[in-house]
Amino acid sequence: MGDEAYSDISGKTISLDCQNHSSFCREFIVSSPKMSIGKVMVYTCCVWLAAYTVFFFTQNTAVLSSAILVTLVGMMLHIHFVKVDHESVLIIGTVGIQVSSSYASGRETSTFIEMSQVKDIVINEAIYLHQIIYYLCILLKDPSAPDGVSCVVPLFQSSKPRLNCLTKVYKSCQEILSKC
Repeated sequence: MGDEAYSDISGKTISLDCQNHSSFCREFIVSSPKMSIGKVMVYTCCVWLAAYTVFFFTQNTAVLSSAILVTLVGMMLHIHFVKVDHESVLIIGTVGIQVSSSYASGRETSTFIEMSQVKDIVINEAIYLHQIIYYLCILLKDPSAPDGVSCVVPLFQSSKPRLNCLTKVYKSCQEILSKC
């Protein structure tokens, strides 16, 4: 299916890579742009400039040391827990759906949902700040009520793609679900 350029709800460019592994197995990977070294430098300079200003008035070297430490720890935490490089959804016809996120530090998280638990995959809408956004989610069956939904699992939570990207993934997922 190839690589195409899309945008997220903020207007930043993201890419969707759709891979057909077989007629019952497809993988969708949404990639976000890499971290900008310019942004990192601006944040670092702001923190250090503030620290040097405080140091100038207090003559306390602990201020400079703590500014450096806070900057380094903050960057490491951001890279390890916040900045997602890409998110993927692997749907395998009769087996299940694997949802994965890969962070800038190399850390990966994965969740597997058995197909017997999946009721449907839908595009839902939500109010986010001052706008209405769309998101793709998996509806899980409620074991106690056959027509009920026990849980909603949102997909692509970090990249937040726009509706045109979600529609392409949705149609392809529905194609696989209809064959099950």
